[in-house]
Amino acid sequence: MAAKISGTKTAAVIGSGFGGLAAAIRLQSAGVNTVLYEARDKPGGRAYVYHDDGYTFDAGPTVVTAPHTLEELFELTDRKLEDYIELLEVGPMYRLIWSDGDRFDYVRDEDKMLEQIRQRSEADAKGYQRFFEYSKKVFDIGYTDLVDRPFLRFSDMLKVTPDLMKLRAERSVYKTVSKYVKDEHLRQAMSFHSLLVGGNPFQTSSIYTLIHFLERQWGVYFPRGGTHALVQALVKLFEELGGEIRLDTPVKHAKLSSGSSGNQHIITDDNGTKQTYDVVVSNADIHHTYEKIYADHPVARKRTKKLEKMDWSMSLFVLHFGTDIEYKDVAHHTILFGPRYKELLNEIFKGKNLPEDFSLYLHVPTVTDPKLAPKGCSAGYVLAPVPHLGRADVDWETIAEDYADKIIKALEIELPNLSKHIVTRRHFTPKMFQSELAAFQGSAFSVAPKLTQSAYFRPHNKDAKIPGLYFVGAGTHPGAGLPGVINSAKATVRLVMSDITQQ
Repeated sequence: MAAKISGTKTAAVIGSGFGGLAAAIRLQSAGVNTVLYEARDKPGGRAYVYHDDGYTFDAGPTVVTAPHTLEELFELTDRKLEDYIELLEVGPMYRLIWSDGDRFDYVRDEDKMLEQIRQRSEADAKGYQRFFEYSKKVFDIGYTDLVDRPFLRFSDMLKVTPDLMKLRAERSVYKTVSKYVKDEHLRQAMSFHSLLVGGNPFQTSSIYTLIHFLERQWGVYFPRGGTHALVQALVKLFEELGGEIRLDTPVKHAKLSSGSSGNQHIITDDNGTKQTYDVVVSNADIHHTYEKIYADHPVARKRTKKLEKMDWSMSLFVLHFGTDIEYKDVAHHTILFGPRYKELLNEIFKGKNLPEDFSLYLHVPTVTDPKLAPKGCSAGYVLAPVPHLGRADVDWETIAEDYADKIIKALEIELPNLSKHIVTRRHFTPKMFQSELAAFQGSAFSVAPKLTQSAYFRPHNKDAKIPGLYFVGAGTHPGAGLPGVINSAKATVRLVMSDITQQ
């Protein structure tokens, strides 16, 4: 049972993504009266859902790892996650397909992984085992010790620097992997994971190799009913605890007011309603929070300019589709590598134009849960990493349909005759990330996870100059990905509760 405070402290959480939901649950569990604001008509933030003609399309995220981070939210009040939602383990975790026809199943079973690698190279099999041991060491430091610890002072960073230096955290994921395996396809297989949190494998710190150990340790899962069913389970828990969620209620403005009772935040929503809170936790885009919501505060412009100088993650072109036949001989998660790897990533993260080719992530949830489509049919989702709007000036409204057609054609290597069997489809462009999610430059994963933008160097979980303003989600420590944003809530709420109890 979570320890509760006495009194009538209040909190507003802006945005009901997984980070916001986790923070709201932790606050409400601790006795803080919490209101959760959501601009859209459904909760979940990026984890939105669409229903088209009997097909259920999750907007994302679709890779659920570290399930204990979710279980903790229910255990705070002696509840059990399995009473609210069923998590189904996915195997293989990923199927990897290259443009030359090469295939590799990325599985949790060590023996099966090694057997596949041995068929390519005995030396790389031994190298992979050494790489996995390295991944475990990184996990023990980068996840176990640091993931839910806020870095508010430079001295916090200095304490962990020796460990990070020993692990060669300044090396990129790809360079680290290359130290252990020589086969180029295996190097790609062991380095693509950072893309799932918005990082370029050639720039992202080797700390992110911990994902390998994390997935082997706990597996990859998918919620029965889809990712949004998990969102609904968290909303149900929050409301059972007495929390209030307000849908269709964008926060227009927040003003800090100082008085005899201390600092308070006056929130004005788009409906014109004003309400005062002791603390605000923002799960909204961090640039949007400063540029729009706290625009009147003296430090907001300074914060905004600093954020604009940082490197931001790539954006995504996302296509959802439903078919009139069932695709069974396909993995739940598939990575389709294009003919180029480093060159393509350079164009996505550093270029000024939309690349001609692409690599794709394909998600076919009906392999695991057939009820997400009509009987005998399949539902799918494919995304292509693309430059964010600050890099490439692309007229997405004009090219989106043709770009989607091109992607569909590329998918036919794994989904035969796909173009003939699609009966419903919808897309989500970088421009829509900007307009519907208030994402700066249409970035899909907020601030890029480079070493120089991690831990202390990442936007902090607590603002040092605006008392009572805190952050959760991809834009703060530890970063993007489901375990990341949920752990950000753990770190942030720990700060909130420490501050509240000292008042």
